[in-house]
Amino acid sequence: MTVKIKNIIQEDIKSSLKAGDKNKLDALRLMLAAIKQREIKERETAGPDASLDDAQIIVELDKMLKQRRESIVQYKSGAREDLALKEQQEIDIIKEYLPKQLSATEITKLINEAIMATAASSIKDMGKVMAYLKPKIQGRTDIAKVSIEVKAKLAG
Repeated sequence: MTVKIKNIIQEDIKSSLKAGDKNKLDALRLMLAAIKQREIKERETAGPDASLDDAQIIVELDKMLKQRRESIVQYKSGAREDLALKEQQEIDIIKEYLPKQLSATEITKLINEAIMATAASSIKDMGKVMAYLKPKIQGRTDIAKVSIEVKAKLAG
């Protein structure tokens, strides 16, 4: 298993330290901590040599994005623009380590493909469609937004 993303993050931590880029350094350290925490959980079930592959790291980074998006909403509703800005900066840094983001056209194409592949015909089939889509879109777009689009297509 390769752990390229983790290695890149570790190298970028060193670079950020040398450059004195505190914001990026803080975000990178948070990312690495989340990865290491997940690796510890994996070792409990898969054994002492377990490490995360890039796909698993992408899932962790995607969770971090979701948490930050939710925090931004909370901070803005609490009139804490300073904290919302910090979260947005972290989002921008995390996105650098994720695969290329999908365009709206690509997302629509994948949704249509998923509906066809799962033979979904109503909102009851949403779980099947999302299960089909998730590995293809993880880390490449906001899954919550895709879910809304899928729901709209299946309802209409």
